[in-house]
Amino acid sequence: MIFILISFRRKNKPLVVTERLSIRLPTMDDYEAWVKLRRKSQEYLNKWEPEKTKEFYSKDSFQTRVSWANKNFKMSKMVHLFLFLRSEDSLIGGLTLDNIRYGPFNSATLGYWLGEDYSNSGLMTEGLRAMIHYANKTLKVTRLEAATLPNNLASKRVLEKCEFKYEGVGQSYLQINGRWRNHVLYANVNIGRRGRTS
Repeated sequence: MIFILISFRRKNKPLVVTERLSIRLPTMDDYEAWVKLRRKSQEYLNKWEPEKTKEFYSKDSFQTRVSWANKNFKMSKMVHLFLFLRSEDSLIGGLTLDNIRYGPFNSATLGYWLGEDYSNSGLMTEGLRAMIHYANKTLKVTRLEAATLPNNLASKRVLEKCEFKYEGVGQSYLQINGRWRNHVLYANVNIGRRGRTS
């Protein structure tokens, strides 16, 4: 797969383009599509995600999300992106690189979600591979960490397809639907980093 890396200069400009996806920062123009997708997939996604506040779907909350995403991107602290199906220019999900740490760490935490209608299509695998490429080549982050619920077989399968390796179990790692849940921990380590000394 070929990734086309494009520098972010203006609204709606993608950071990464793949065979089927366009991946970019969110804008306020995405609000209606985001609400529609999230509401349609609400039951499906709520099994795997933290409990939502009552303001989650509000326009003000989305505005805060957009501002937060742009501010943190400029500061290289976090990359919060939306995935669009290129053939339809339709929003299908999201990817986040959070807790970006440089210096001796050069690592980040990966999060992702996909609308139910687009699951089991290989699109998230394509998106994650693009994000790994972007993190390694553009951000110079060479270790990506991810966590998933033990019973989320689709999420585990996607991570393993993207060469994430099992590292253990995080006890009471994250609250899902108001309950602390154990998560399975994975990491993708760039081959150039393994065994290297500075």
